[in-house]
Amino acid sequence: MATKKSDLTPNMIETFKEFKETKNIDRTTLVSVLEESFRNVIAKIFGSDENFDVILNPDKGDFEIYRNRIVVPDGEVNDENKEVALSEARKVEDDYEVGEEISERVDFAKFGRRAILNLRQTLASKILELEHDSLYNKYKDRVGQIISGEVYQVWKREVLLVDEENNELILPKAEQIPSDQYRKGETVRAVILRVDNENNNPKIILSRASSTFLERLLEAEVPEIHDGLISIKRIARMPGERAKVAVESYDERIDPVGACVGVRGSRVHGIVRELCNENIDVINYTTNMKLFIQRALSPAKVSSINIDEENLKAEVYLQPEEVSLAIGRGGLNIKLASMLTGYTIDVFREVNENEEEEDIYLDEFADEIDQWVIDAIKNLGLDTARAVLNAPRALLIEKADLEEETVDHVLNVLKAEFEQ
Repeated sequence: MATKKSDLTPNMIETFKEFKETKNIDRTTLVSVLEESFRNVIAKIFGSDENFDVILNPDKGDFEIYRNRIVVPDGEVNDENKEVALSEARKVEDDYEVGEEISERVDFAKFGRRAILNLRQTLASKILELEHDSLYNKYKDRVGQIISGEVYQVWKREVLLVDEENNELILPKAEQIPSDQYRKGETVRAVILRVDNENNNPKIILSRASSTFLERLLEAEVPEIHDGLISIKRIARMPGERAKVAVESYDERIDPVGACVGVRGSRVHGIVRELCNENIDVINYTTNMKLFIQRALSPAKVSSINIDEENLKAEVYLQPEEVSLAIGRGGLNIKLASMLTGYTIDVFREVNENEEEEDIYLDEFADEIDQWVIDAIKNLGLDTARAVLNAPRALLIEKADLEEETVDHVLNVLKAEFEQ
């Protein structure tokens, strides 16, 4: 059955309307892509497109195609695409002469459904490619900037957001603050972590867990940082729980810690709320590593520090009542201090000389404690009972890789020895 013309041309007008609304593509580029797509189809049908004029009007959603051919004497047509017999030409206008050029409008609908489908697919492919290029170029130089997006879809492994132009932004689970909750339609702020562009398919990856996010929030909230009077030297974060920020002032009249915190915490209050009540400790940066470690362990008061610069290790000695402050709940304070300074920090209780005289080597407890447990503890540099009892329980569990029950058994055995 013959294909009706009316079944074909409306599809092309709708196609134009679709691409007219394509985001981030200027009109000149759009017209160029449309013309190229038409010419590709024409070349496939006629073998060449060089003698065709393609006139496009995306604003109205229409187009015109004209084929230009040279009039030749009857019987001398060698290329029907580029030449037309005189008798055929005079059916159009009776005053045509040999050697003149005749321009005839081509009805694209007569090319058939396959040609139109080919055109639509070509257009869709090229427009998608242009959109991808535009999206990549828009975001590739914005890594590290904060952006706001609207939650479009919430999945188990990631949240899909859209920007003001409906471009898709991805917030992976690993880059979310653990206590974050998202609802469709709400606005979320995050930092642009990276822009992937594998196979020309750009993906904008966001983060709320990155230290850069906290850094940008501080820059926005503290004018002295924005103006370059205060520098953020280092940041350590446990997203949603606690962060430590080391700052330095380039103006001796400015207290960097006070400027960042603000009066009664006014400057960090909004940031804390944005980060799901993440506590933010701000300390003065220094190149004196002993002093820096001491400040990083705040609020604990350090008695003395021994550091191994070559292996980036530090032994910190504190009064017994300060140890729990240095370690923090769940070992959080000492972890952040290590992250901030770059040093592995081991905390020890200070003991008096009398206690040291009464010490006992761990190997003496082999009848009550498994030897492999003793060896694991000795690998930490803890050879005596007093050394183990003075070490933080969390340190024994984490560094010796022992179960809590095992550590508690060891501590009970050692305590019992000195209580006898």
